[in-house]
Amino acid sequence: MITVIGAGTDGPVDVRGAEGAALVVGGRRHLDAVKVPEGAERVVLGPLAPALDTVAAYVAEERPVVVLASGDPGFFGIVRALAERFGPERLDVRPGVSSVAAAFARAGLPWDDAVVVSAHGRDPRTAVNVCRAHPKVAVLTGPGAGPAELGAALRGERRTLVVASALGSAGESVERVTPGEAAGRDWGPAVNVVLCLAETRALGPVRTVAGLAERPAGWALTETEFAHRDSMITKFEVRALALARLGPRPGDLVWDVGAGSGSVAVECARLGAATVAVERDADGVERVRANAAAHGVDVRVVHGEAPRVLDGLDDDPDAVFVGGGGRELPAVVAACARRARRTVVVALAALDRVPAARAALTGAGLTCDGVLLQSSRLAPLPGDVTRLAAANPVFLLWGVRPPAHSEGVGE
Repeated sequence: MITVIGAGTDGPVDVRGAEGAALVVGGRRHLDAVKVPEGAERVVLGPLAPALDTVAAYVAEERPVVVLASGDPGFFGIVRALAERFGPERLDVRPGVSSVAAAFARAGLPWDDAVVVSAHGRDPRTAVNVCRAHPKVAVLTGPGAGPAELGAALRGERRTLVVASALGSAGESVERVTPGEAAGRDWGPAVNVVLCLAETRALGPVRTVAGLAERPAGWALTETEFAHRDSMITKFEVRALALARLGPRPGDLVWDVGAGSGSVAVECARLGAATVAVERDADGVERVRANAAAHGVDVRVVHGEAPRVLDGLDDDPDAVFVGGGGRELPAVVAACARRARRTVVVALAALDRVPAARAALTGAGLTCDGVLLQSSRLAPLPGDVTRLAAANPVFLLWGVRPPAHSEGVGE
């Protein structure tokens, strides 16, 4: 058997039952904190592959192995790698209190409704976008993705960061700071986890499903679900296909350029993505904010005219929806297509603008496709009969970045 012991934040590591181990593997601080059986080999856990090879040699000889890990080793921990290599039936896992559970306990908050994301050894943009989109997030940190980096990326967002360091030790520290304050500090190597909270929604509702909020039961909501001006809103038939091509998901960043009512941004946020709505009219800005609040989602609203205002958006989007029109449309589409990591979707009412929009997409290296959407809705007539009321036709174009070129765009 391989005994996997979690060194939790609730006290000394309990190594009972592991006294006969022939091999003990763990981080240096864990190995220093326990009494290794006399004659047992010690392996300091660094690169995972060589350590697993050493474990394999002992397992082949049926000699007992102990692996020391942080917190709950089945939660973003070494249990996955061990189970994949040796099979779960060989593992005796003894979890400790995870750093996430301890951090929320120190903050006095429940965490069944929290989203947990790891930035350890991973691209931190996913963690940042999850923090933007959700009111309660725990980020497992790592080199280059600690409180300072998270704070710098979230500067200006209405969030509080709870930085938990050295949990369970004499030097334990739990601090509440703004993203700006976090960005300006050197936090050192002792940080365990960072909680990112929207304070007014930190308690959250009673839940029956833990983690991410339940996906909405429907999307492509009717226009009556949004405040809009003079029917200036992306109709739900168009929005349905646009959402399918945008593919918003947790960890993504989506721009809604020429947002109008913000219906596309709101729907992407309901599906878990971080969203930015760009709108040139002041009344439109307030309308987007009101619609986001009515649907209980976070949408960052930028007041300005594209394409110029897009230069002020530091983070490249995964997907972009471009609505509206005007003479600047080709330049707007081109600017979005240069920055988009995955796809750009463009809605057009005017036939004359289709060639230029298509050229802007293909000119940025995207493969382009599109459809003309024509729909008729049921409409009542006197005498309890029904007619078909035709909606204005809309062209929907989408450009997709080829997979070989999707990574590193804008970096």
